[in-house]
Amino acid sequence: MRDIDITTLRLFVAVCELRSMSRVSEDANMVPSAISKRLAALEEALGVPLLIRRRRGVEPTAAGETLLEHARAILAGADQIHRDMSAYAAGVKGLIKVLASSSAMAESLADDIAGFLHIPAHHDIRVSLEEAVSEKVVQGVRAGVASLGICWDAADFQGLEHVPYRHDHLAVLVPEGHPLAGRKTVAFEEVLDYEQVSLPPTTAVVSYMRRQAALLGRTFSHRVTVSNFDSALRVVQARLGVSIAPREVLAARHSASGIVAVDLSDSWAKRRFAVCFQSRASLTPAARLLMEYLGSDPVRGLTPGAAPGAGPTGKQSR
Repeated sequence: MRDIDITTLRLFVAVCELRSMSRVSEDANMVPSAISKRLAALEEALGVPLLIRRRRGVEPTAAGETLLEHARAILAGADQIHRDMSAYAAGVKGLIKVLASSSAMAESLADDIAGFLHIPAHHDIRVSLEEAVSEKVVQGVRAGVASLGICWDAADFQGLEHVPYRHDHLAVLVPEGHPLAGRKTVAFEEVLDYEQVSLPPTTAVVSYMRRQAALLGRTFSHRVTVSNFDSALRVVQARLGVSIAPREVLAARHSASGIVAVDLSDSWAKRRFAVCFQSRASLTPAARLLMEYLGSDPVRGLTPGAAPGAGPTGKQSR
């Protein structure tokens, strides 16, 4: 089968929706016979009838309904390509694809990107933001799926360049009135005495805590497993357990009342995030602007050109 052209697909969708070639011909500024000829050629190319032609109009066959679904998806993709390329043609910076870890997403990344996009010079830049564990973030940047990746700097950045981003501090989140609620800090070993509300065990931060517990001759057991930090906060509010999470996650959620964050005193609880990318030369002007904004903004307590902070040993982080 030869490639189907976009114009024919648009005509086919329009005819199916309006149930009339004459009405479509008026909108498309084409004679009905020309539309009919195109659709007949489409049927011949596919080898199946697509339309039932009646005296009062047309309607799709079962095969036509299936093609209609595919055609709409193809046209939506074509329209997106047109919008993206139009932005470049107009001299706009373009689209930046970003992969980010759950912690980065749950803390300040959305606000930072919003601040970047609100700068007048960045008015027409667009950002596509997707969540993934750090290992997938790094893999996606290496494969060119995303221009920028943001994750814990304990990830394996081999072959990539990276600059420092924000930092956070892991804490144990407990309900008010809990025995630990009055403490300023607590050692991870003490937290193991309580049942945990945990992210999935395959995530890196949980895997790391399991290893730390094993080194202490203890077990990191969890009573409830949740998929994200918001769910963890709700379970802690229900007093079903305590949860180890960045204290910044709690600070960013005004609705998380009745929960106290007690900092972990262990050195590995202080984490630094990084923005990774293939190379500065490979970045588009828009992506380079965002990388520099996220990686060296003194307002957020970062020093331009500073080296990433040392994180705990590990290849994947949440």
